[in-house]
Amino acid sequence: MRKLILAITAIFVGIVSAYGQGTDKFDLERIRADRKNPVTVPRFDAPPIIDGKLDEDVWKRAAKFENFVQTDPGDLIPPSRETIAYLGYDSKNLYIAFMCFDEPGSINYSVAKRDQVGGEDYVGVFFDTFDDQRKAYIFQFNPLGIQADGIRTAGEMRSDFSVDVVLESRGQILENGWSVEAKIPFKSLRYKVGKGRMWGIDFWRRITRFNREISDWIPMERGVPELQQLGKITGIEDIDTERTLEVVPSVTLSKSRERTEDPAAENGSRLVGQPFGKDLGVSIKYQITPNVTLDAAVNPDFAEIEADAPVVRANERFPIFFPEKRPFFLEGIDIFRSRLQVVNTRNIADPDVALKLTGKIGKNTFGVLGAVDNFSDTNQKAFAGVFRYRRDIGANSNIGAFATQYHLGSNLHNNLFGIDGSFQLDSRTVASFEVFGTASKRYFYEPEIDESIYRNGNGFAYRAELDYTGRNRGYNIELSGRSSDYRADLGFTRRTDSHGGRYGYRLQTEPAPEKPMIRFTHRGFFSASADSKGRIQDLVYNAFNSFDFQKQLNFNFRPFIAKEKIYENEFGAKRGPSLEGAFFGESYRSATQYGFDVELQKSFDNRLRLSAKYGLRANEFDFDFGASERFPRISPAYLQYLEDVQTNPDLETPPIDPGEGLLKLYSFSVEMQPTEPLNLRFAYDHRELRRNDNDRVAFDSNLFSFRSTYQFTRFISSRTRLDYNTVSGSLDTQLLFGWTPSPGTAFFAGYNDSSYYRGYNYFSNNFDPAFRRDNQAFFIRVSYLFRKSF
Repeated sequence: MRKLILAITAIFVGIVSAYGQGTDKFDLERIRADRKNPVTVPRFDAPPIIDGKLDEDVWKRAAKFENFVQTDPGDLIPPSRETIAYLGYDSKNLYIAFMCFDEPGSINYSVAKRDQVGGEDYVGVFFDTFDDQRKAYIFQFNPLGIQADGIRTAGEMRSDFSVDVVLESRGQILENGWSVEAKIPFKSLRYKVGKGRMWGIDFWRRITRFNREISDWIPMERGVPELQQLGKITGIEDIDTERTLEVVPSVTLSKSRERTEDPAAENGSRLVGQPFGKDLGVSIKYQITPNVTLDAAVNPDFAEIEADAPVVRANERFPIFFPEKRPFFLEGIDIFRSRLQVVNTRNIADPDVALKLTGKIGKNTFGVLGAVDNFSDTNQKAFAGVFRYRRDIGANSNIGAFATQYHLGSNLHNNLFGIDGSFQLDSRTVASFEVFGTASKRYFYEPEIDESIYRNGNGFAYRAELDYTGRNRGYNIELSGRSSDYRADLGFTRRTDSHGGRYGYRLQTEPAPEKPMIRFTHRGFFSASADSKGRIQDLVYNAFNSFDFQKQLNFNFRPFIAKEKIYENEFGAKRGPSLEGAFFGESYRSATQYGFDVELQKSFDNRLRLSAKYGLRANEFDFDFGASERFPRISPAYLQYLEDVQTNPDLETPPIDPGEGLLKLYSFSVEMQPTEPLNLRFAYDHRELRRNDNDRVAFDSNLFSFRSTYQFTRFISSRTRLDYNTVSGSLDTQLLFGWTPSPGTAFFAGYNDSSYYRGYNYFSNNFDPAFRRDNQAFFIRVSYLFRKSF
């Protein structure tokens, strides 16, 4: 099968095969042979002072990791600058240090916020603390020692930096480069240690000005998962195993004003002060063993501080996914993830109380989550439960199970159960699958009668995938679908009654770090989907072409062509002898769509980053929803109704009349770092859809976003956020001051403002001539981490 697929993709090799360079080994084989030997980490007699200076004798006794190899953009060639890493431990802590040789005036760094060091020079380390090649901690440090910490999970393209680990780190700028020291308490990690046990490890360094060069201690082979190539360390034993209890009480005090109806006031409304708000919460974490943790929380919500990024919602027919940001739910979130997204903790909207048990014992990984969700508007409680189990098989394979329950009041009951698995066929090929069934008792909309019926409904979802990732080529085959009655009320489901397949391939030149064009990458994607009746929903081909040039310049070009069909039963009633359908005219619409996107990105070290994008999409559907009061329905059927209703007021509003149109989009963003502590970002997104049949604009969206952060110190910062959307006229503002010395301990003082500029006023049923404030709130949130080990 693989040979057949590689033969197909080889047709495209001619466009990229002539460009590149060979591998300069510079005694590479000796380095590879050396990395196969485990490194014994010595035990420190005395702890180093974490000040970023490597001037203490204890570092002379540390394990030393040197002779790094450039892995990007060059492929296994000498690095531009030398790097040395050091490692040691004592009974309570793990100690890491880096010496990065460089010219002081050329180092890129800033007083960054935690987890925001990826755009500048930094060093990093992977720790696979179970040595199972399935998950590893990732720690990164910039030249000032400001850290980013997270989790890298097998099968995921990117690391998850939503996890915060309690640790201490410092950095120093030196005459010959820069250095970093870090202390990580063992009680902050989940791990296995003891005589003869090993951890997986790799160290690396990013140098921004050399085309974002990466050099690794391990000579990473492209196309093979990083976690399968890690080196080994041993010797960590006789650790003081502690049971750690963390308690984080929090209090939020707020004072707000909200716009309410007042017929006597101008425009029929006024701002009314609300009672003084007091919101108490507490989070508790108990580390039962080094690899099993119990979490509990009362009122775990940080919505005042972390706001979702604005998105264009005009003409959107499917739900939009927003990532989880609340610390309680982020702990161990990788255990509950699946490609079909059967668990999305954002559906636990406002929990009164939540409990979670996660861990790994031997080859068994498990997670249990329960919550009581508060629906204040309906005065009902929702009860949510999740069970996750995964069993490691062989070196890099696993099989597992999911079960979820969600009950809201007496009218909604949803249960899900299923299994999943991932199998490493060889170092470059992975096969995976997921199969889930759901049983629900709830209201289901029935398009045949245009009513919602309270009934039982059983559904299923599935996914099977084969992925091959080679050095300069690869392919991916996927089959997936969801039945019409599939419901996962604790998950995220974009579409039901849809089944399809996807084939993707990748071709890439050999990297040429000294040539004007460093790399060219071509990716192609074929996909098709149909409903349970066999009716085609879409046929799509996308071609993504990426050109990487010197001086951090990137150009992308993506043409596409698609065939899309939409049916009225997806939007509402299905027409019958005595029932009008959801569509005006024909009961379906079909369009051949084509277009392109071009994007240009340029970075000037870490001081200035520019990005611009332009796209055209012909025959894109206007679904005739009406984007807002400013952009009501403009279909021929609706415009004719507006004309006829003047003489016949009893006319009923016509069904929706979807039609094809031309979508224009362009956007640009500018990010500046004028000084080390100040970061400014401005982004603009424009989208306009004009129908073909009457040349009318369905919507014209302009989204303006401004962000500024001033990092007074590594722990003290201020933030300004401003978002303006012309479709609705909404103008959202946030001013925030924060002090976050460690995960759990924080002080925030802020102001949130929800206003409208020339927006529609529902109280007066008119557009405001200028500015209207609908809500404003001042708040203070304080939390403190109490940590005790037993």
